[in-house]
Amino acid sequence: MELEQAHRLIHEAISRKDLLMVIGECYVQYQGRAASKLPKGKRLLLIKGDSSFAIHQNRLLRPTNYMMNARIAAELKDGALLLSARKLKPKEAIDVKLYSVEGLHSYPMQENADLRLFGSERELSNELMQDLSFLEAGLNPLNQEEVFRKGIVDILAQDSKGRLVVIEVKRRQADYKAVMQLQRYMQQVAHMKGRETRGLLVAPSIGKNAYELLQRNGLEFFNFEFEISNPKSKIKGIQKKQATLDKFSGDS
Repeated sequence: MELEQAHRLIHEAISRKDLLMVIGECYVQYQGRAASKLPKGKRLLLIKGDSSFAIHQNRLLRPTNYMMNARIAAELKDGALLLSARKLKPKEAIDVKLYSVEGLHSYPMQENADLRLFGSERELSNELMQDLSFLEAGLNPLNQEEVFRKGIVDILAQDSKGRLVVIEVKRRQADYKAVMQLQRYMQQVAHMKGRETRGLLVAPSIGKNAYELLQRNGLEFFNFEFEISNPKSKIKGIQKKQATLDKFSGDS
């Protein structure tokens, strides 16, 4: 493709906020928090309607260079097609010098923000609220997503002995950070409520170092399995409905 034609098509696609893909031989230079150069070679340039600019090579999933929320422009200069992406805060610049264009495709695409995540921690927490006896007999709900100074407790419950139970739900393997998070929440709840409080970490699995820390801190762990499906995820083993929160809210 002639560079003059490529320049016109690129300018039009950027103006329309199309999804634009350009394949060609180019030299790339970046200036910003660091500096880098890519020697002359064939690459894929990807420009999206959200003003993001990415440069891909025929290896790895992540782009070699990229910039979000950039001001993108194209011009012809000294027999080459120059593409530039600029940001002011922080100050960054990507300059691409295209010597040839072998492929250029643009597509009008509507934005769609209707992504639904199945198997989120909120969804799994909702499932547990249906039947907390799945975790422990006599465990009753007091609140869900209760906000404290150090974070949001997924589930606050009360056990059969009247102790508060802080329940932290993770959808993936629980790690060291998750244990420390539960420890902070449990300590704050105990301090604010003035009652004996337990901490229960609920996840499909837990790392060895995290489990050792959990035991040292006197916390507890419960593992579960869940199935992801549409319209919602299902924790294996939960069958019956939990009594409503109103029934158990008097001692919170």
